Amino acid sequence: MDSVYSINIERAVLSSILFNPDEIEEILSILKPKDFYLPAHQKIFEVMTNLYRDDMPVDEEFIRKRVSAKDVDDSILIEILSANPITNTLAYVKEIKDGSIKRELASLATTIKKVSIEDEVPANEALDTIQGELYKISTDSATSELKDMQEITGDTLSYIKKMKELGNQHLIGETTGFHDLDKRTTGFNEGDLVIIAARPAMGKTALVLNMALANVEAGKGVVFFSLEMPAEQLMLRMLAAKTSIPLQNLRKGDMDDDQWSNLSRAFDDLNQKKLFVDDGGSVNINQLRARVRKLAQNEDNNISMVIIDYLQLMQGTGNKDRHQEVSDISRGLKMLAREMKIPIIALSQLNRGLENRPDKRPMLSDLRESGAIEQDADIIMFVYRDDVYKERDEARKEKEAKDKGEEYKSTFVNKPVEEAEIIIGKQRNGPIGTVKLDFQKQYTRFVNKQSSADAPIEVVFESVADTNKETNIDVPQIL
Repeated sequence: MDSVYSINIERAVLSSILFNPDEIEEILSILKPKDFYLPAHQKIFEVMTNLYRDDMPVDEEFIRKRVSAKDVDDSILIEILSANPITNTLAYVKEIKDGSIKRELASLATTIKKVSIEDEVPANEALDTIQGELYKISTDSATSELKDMQEITGDTLSYIKKMKELGNQHLIGETTGFHDLDKRTTGFNEGDLVIIAARPAMGKTALVLNMALANVEAGKGVVFFSLEMPAEQLMLRMLAAKTSIPLQNLRKGDMDDDQWSNLSRAFDDLNQKKLFVDDGGSVNINQLRARVRKLAQNEDNNISMVIIDYLQLMQGTGNKDRHQEVSDISRGLKMLAREMKIPIIALSQLNRGLENRPDKRPMLSDLRESGAIEQDADIIMFVYRDDVYKERDEARKEKEAKDKGEEYKSTFVNKPVEEAEIIIGKQRNGPIGTVKLDFQKQYTRFVNKQSSADAPIEVVFESVADTNKETNIDVPQIL
């Protein structure tokens, strides 16, 4: 074990702080008390840290007042005070940190043996424990250094030049799939945590599937965690949006020759795309992180976006109350987005209290467990279709009239295309507001309003089939 710690180096760093207390500020950005191997050194550094934070002198006199003889023997303080001065303190500090990480990894090896062999726990639970512990070590070992103004202005100038080279385009990040929404948001940018929330039946899953389709069509890799719906059902919806074959026809296999031909071509095209679906039904932040990282290791996958349907179905880690679990999940997703430098889109539920308001358009306070989600998210969008509520109201009035033995003639018209509002309730780096789209119900497809500058983002396969021939299409298996 002596290769993962050095008492002399620890003593030299503590001595350096005593002789030059100004150094402690930089050292505190790298080391914690537990990084020292000797318990007495841990205690002394903890006392030094507390003195510094209390704006007290970090010297021998004040340290002696705050440590007990049972924790720190007087001879240890004398050894620290008599240590030879060092010049490159930071190099010694990094050695201590390096040894601390190696000791934690050695401890993890013991934990792996314990949970995998000695403890009678399921393999998935053991794997989750190991992944969680490894992530703690990796995040604790990550250190960031302060940037000076020259470095910041240089990086900012490089960013502006990069944007200029794009020709002042409104789309900077990954496309949302919709012209007006791209224009309002500049797309979903690297490191963004995007929350898309709505009440049931508003089409939030359809919306993110349309977004996923737009990105895979552009050659990007998309990871879709479906915690509520099997992959086959997602694929049926995506195919309806892609081929303009009604979803109900796809479900029943009720298609003519042209539609079968379009479907086959759509399969051939999608088989070349990079869409990865996890429909296991339950996942926690550690498992999600591990799966995304594994896919991203292969550069050919070009992972550019992660979608989670939906956030409240994710499992927590450890025995915490649900609000704390959701807080940990949203924070974990934000950290993963920054680490991977990709946008992460998570669907979220809304509180049903909004159903009691005259205007049922959602707002930030309607987010379930809203505090943590609202804080971590860079963009929060709500999906709202007024016709959904109109249809429900008419159905309720009709039932009430029927119960009273009265006749009621509904004025509601069930339109094949309904107007949808995408309400941007929060955008950290841009304006809030509303973007209007059309929702084509039979295709579960959102499209740009026809007044938009661009045509609807959709791919429709057309072919002329010989109706005299028997339909005999070999449909590829959905994986």
